[in-house]
Amino acid sequence: MAATPLLVEAAEPVPDVARIAVLRANALGDFIFVLPALQALRAGYPQAEIVLLGAPWHQGLWRDRPGPVDRVLVVPPAPGIREVTAGEPESSMVDFLAATRAERFDLALQLHGGGANSNPLVAALGARVTAGLRAEDAPPLDRWLRYVYYQPEVIRYLEAVALVGAPATTITPTLAVTDADRAEARTVLGEPDRPRVALHPGATDTRRRWPADRFGQLARTLHADGYEVLVTGTPAEQDVVDQVVAAARVPVRPQVGTLSLGGLVGCYAGCALVISNDTGPLHLAAAVGTPTVGIFWVGNLITTATALRGRHRPIISWTVHCPVCGVDCTPGVYPHRPGDGECPHRDSFVADVPVAEVAEASRELLFE
Repeated sequence: MAATPLLVEAAEPVPDVARIAVLRANALGDFIFVLPALQALRAGYPQAEIVLLGAPWHQGLWRDRPGPVDRVLVVPPAPGIREVTAGEPESSMVDFLAATRAERFDLALQLHGGGANSNPLVAALGARVTAGLRAEDAPPLDRWLRYVYYQPEVIRYLEAVALVGAPATTITPTLAVTDADRAEARTVLGEPDRPRVALHPGATDTRRRWPADRFGQLARTLHADGYEVLVTGTPAEQDVVDQVVAAARVPVRPQVGTLSLGGLVGCYAGCALVISNDTGPLHLAAAVGTPTVGIFWVGNLITTATALRGRHRPIISWTVHCPVCGVDCTPGVYPHRPGDGECPHRDSFVADVPVAEVAEASRELLFE
């Protein structure tokens, strides 16, 4: 009997592939979702060089880190590709494309999004075969898969790399933790004298933020249970971290701008649990093997939550109407259904999640 494919039947591999370009230049959580697809490419083309076309932060993450990425080329900022990173030097897309064409890529994969802006960039690389995703407003590639919004992100990119003969080897994103990661975390945080739990109350989209006072209440519960509580955040999230610290009313340790991305990897790898909104650090924690409790809006649960429950608990908000104006915000991707679609408000869509539910899930994982 023939073996059953793990997910989808893969096409035949492209012959004589020495170098593969993969476009994925967006944020941290977005990148975590593509790791299984990169691992599939590594297994399918074990002798090929895999070159990530990414952002400046990808270079730091992949410096001396084991994994499926051999090299990172930084894509210049461009509409629909990525925004400018503070302090980065100016760069030219014309020069970038000239340099990448000289690399003579055999495969170029668009794992970046719907493709309206990214498919023309991938096509301009001059690869023998292009493949990836295509929304209705995007030009085609040599091999393409329709971009449909409500699909688990990990599966989306596994289906895309199957187009070039790279079948899935796992559905679980994993990221190696290095000695340097652990050493930085130890230098910044010291050695723990009790188990650590990290809270991450930020998220770029404020609709995905559980209220800061709820995180503060949770911090009190965890502190009473005997845990050291860290509150992590980016510099842009300083205000919400400060609100959590004030609401906690017990000793907690805010960590804003104290750790590099590698240091955050080491920090989360040393935690007993990470509790977070649906944002990059939550998915990073899961990828380094730490149990997580994530707070999700129901639509995002479909696209970004892990399907695994042994070490992870997604807590779901079923809110679909704007808490300010009452607009039904679901019909945006369903034009044939009645409803209002988008509204201008950005108040939390997950504020209905009770502290008791998050605390119960946290204790379930901590006490196992």
